[in-house]
Amino acid sequence: MIDIEKLRVALQDFAAARDWDKYHSPKNLAMAMSVEMAELMEHFEWLSEEQSLSLDDEARQAVALEMADVLIYLVRMADRCGVDLDTAVQQKLLLNAEKYPAE
Repeated sequence: MIDIEKLRVALQDFAAARDWDKYHSPKNLAMAMSVEMAELMEHFEWLSEEQSLSLDDEARQAVALEMADVLIYLVRMADRCGVDLDTAVQQKLLLNAEKYPAE
């Protein structure tokens, strides 16, 4: 299971060691995340619904790496924006439960 706080600190240390904070503005991170999402979507572009649910091992690994890129940028952006993702996700789940109640 991913520990978001440990990941946040690891990414913070990784960026600091490379002096990347100057590049990691929320704007740049959002743009980079968008690019990674496009790369993720590219793997599914012409697949049927069924094909998208049954990727071979090579495609699944490529998709997993793109998903990791998206998560890395998201966690880094949350850190730079001062957003606690755990709290934000819990809050959003409550809002969604109110908006879309189970029948």
